[in-house]
Amino acid sequence: MVKKTTTIFRQSLGQLTQRTEAVIRYAALPVILLSGASALLSGCGEAWNNPHPESEQGQNIIYSSFSERPKHLDPARSYSSDEGRFIDQIYDPPLAYHYLRRPYELIPNTLTKMPEIRYLAADGREVSDSDADVAFSVYQFELQPGIQYQPHPAFAVNEQGEYRYRFDNATDSAAYQSFDDFSETGSRELVAADYVYQIKRLADPTLLSPVRGLLSEYIVGMSEFSAAVTEQRKNLQAGEWLDLRALPFAGLEVQDDHHFSIRLKGKYPQFSYWLAFHFFAPMPWEADEFYHQPGFADRNIVLDWHPIGSGPFMMTRNDPNEVIILERNPNYRNDFYPQDGADGDREAGLLQAAGQRLPLLDKAVYRLEKEAIPLWTKFLQGYYDRSGISSDSFDQAVKISSDGIGLSDEMREKGVTLEKEVVLGTYYFGFNMLDPVLGDTGTEEEREKKRKLRQAIAIAYDQQEAINIFYNGRGEVAMGPVPPGIFGYQSGEEGINPSVFEWQQDKAVRRSLDDAKKLLIEAGYPQGRNAESGEPLVLNLDTTTGGGGSAIQNWMIKQFKKLGIQLNIRGTDYNRFKDKMSTGNAQMFQWGWLADYPDAENFLFLLYGPNGQVVSGGSGVNSTNYNNAEYNRLFESMKLMENSPERMEIIRRMLEIVQRDMPWASAWHPHSYVLNNHWVQNARAHGISKSILKYLDVDEQARAQAQNQWNQPVLWPLLLVALLLLVLAVPGVIAFRRRQQRRVITDQGVQG
Repeated sequence: MVKKTTTIFRQSLGQLTQRTEAVIRYAALPVILLSGASALLSGCGEAWNNPHPESEQGQNIIYSSFSERPKHLDPARSYSSDEGRFIDQIYDPPLAYHYLRRPYELIPNTLTKMPEIRYLAADGREVSDSDADVAFSVYQFELQPGIQYQPHPAFAVNEQGEYRYRFDNATDSAAYQSFDDFSETGSRELVAADYVYQIKRLADPTLLSPVRGLLSEYIVGMSEFSAAVTEQRKNLQAGEWLDLRALPFAGLEVQDDHHFSIRLKGKYPQFSYWLAFHFFAPMPWEADEFYHQPGFADRNIVLDWHPIGSGPFMMTRNDPNEVIILERNPNYRNDFYPQDGADGDREAGLLQAAGQRLPLLDKAVYRLEKEAIPLWTKFLQGYYDRSGISSDSFDQAVKISSDGIGLSDEMREKGVTLEKEVVLGTYYFGFNMLDPVLGDTGTEEEREKKRKLRQAIAIAYDQQEAINIFYNGRGEVAMGPVPPGIFGYQSGEEGINPSVFEWQQDKAVRRSLDDAKKLLIEAGYPQGRNAESGEPLVLNLDTTTGGGGSAIQNWMIKQFKKLGIQLNIRGTDYNRFKDKMSTGNAQMFQWGWLADYPDAENFLFLLYGPNGQVVSGGSGVNSTNYNNAEYNRLFESMKLMENSPERMEIIRRMLEIVQRDMPWASAWHPHSYVLNNHWVQNARAHGISKSILKYLDVDEQARAQAQNQWNQPVLWPLLLVALLLLVLAVPGVIAFRRRQQRRVITDQGVQG
């Protein structure tokens, strides 16, 4: 009996112990939560939501983003501004643009001085640039000595001085499955032959360089070299390396390691601008050989993915699904921040770094952001240093007043600054000038009527309204093809298009709708109907964005409805649209052009007859197929002239012609808006060059302080939950303890 009672007592005591432990754990939960909250509060000086690795904190890094994978990183193939923002930091062409001076000015980059140009007659005599006998232009280059390439495995050598990474077959190279597997790197001096080798690559038809056709018109021997390369490749296996050094190129000559020349046909002043493009950046033959090794292409070990250059940065990570990283090239030459700039640059703080060695940054990190809202949120949190302004965030970022567009109060309080600049580009609503209804076809009387129809549409189509509604006012109406900032642009009263605008009270005012309706009657379409048949006039807009229904397309329909004209929007895919354009089967369309270089020729050629889409088989830039004999003659006189009063007068006459003929219903020049957080230094928009990263700097201490201040955790909900749990737990604990005490007393009574 005693043994049984003892067993019962021990069981009861064990149950009581378990229950008491459970109660203690339950009652302790609020205390644990409160303790945790206290610990969190003690550490709230640091931001918890930082998306960047802790190892990067305190480093001189600029953070940005990208939304689309760069397709080409080979400087012979890339012609995209999105790709240029990466590779233009890596490659080193002979010339560059001064970062601050306006108008835009070319300066030596890897050269000791600007190229010397000699002009030759057909018999080899040296003549002046104004001589009618000029048959050739010879550009002579002198390289800075001692420039080194970035560290790269293509240059790595073993103890015997042989290249370490050269393989005879894919089996031998199989140990190297990714670029990171190459542990050894090397470098060498940049020499003149590297620039020549790159120009030969531009001529190689297999690379499909987008500038080969244009440059073949000017560089002596380029077409012949292309043909020779094609012939040589007939004896090679697919993907096998062809050493271009062995093939002669009549227009290129290397005098020694630091001197080379390029010979052009006739005169081509715009060639100097091309020398600031990454197309003319040097390419070492060792890199070309390295990337053509067996099996490398199958593993994506190619130049299009892993660039090699002598510029200020090198690409150390290319993961387009996550991040692209550029780091300072440890071998970068002596290069310094400019000592002077444009008016107001010193007052704006843009010369505080004058004379400092470049690049100022150690690293640039670009993270993949496909959506605008997360990008904007991270900018506001301080985790991105710079940001564009999407339509969704426009009202939060800027405000519009009588003084124009400026920063919102919220942005001012955060110390954000705004870069505003007119983009060197022109977007336009074009007519197909071969179209039988709208184009410049038929008898002189018929052509005049169609001209008046185009002019009527141009008056009714309110481009400024479209800019205000759909682009948040970020743009200005174009009076002609040439944008502001380029020689040939005309402002004020002398620059207005008189077919569409009148000058009233010191500003351009769109002509009245009554003027448009009068022109429409003279064109044979009173109230938008054919004067003879009474049929409504239906015009077609060809587009790649669907067959109507979007807000901007509905707006366009209303613009034509002002005149009683029915607008039919024909949506199609891009390939079909391109086919329509190249065959002249589009009636109206929208197109655009961004400057290759800051010269009027680069815009006025958009309306040069021989550049027509149809006559060129789809390769021309003249999408309207406009072909005015007088305009063509003036263009041919103007295109190779240096900027001068005589050239300006020719441009004025050309603009008068297109303003009368109206091949474009409307056009506009977009404005670039870029926001910088207050720790970003030396930020200045450049309308041409993408090679600006080396000038930027960040105050990492100011950034860290702002990130901590702007991302303080909100802890009161956690404290409130802990307090509620405590309040709810106390009565339960008290009641539970009372029940346990009664059970113990009862158990003791039973045992007794």
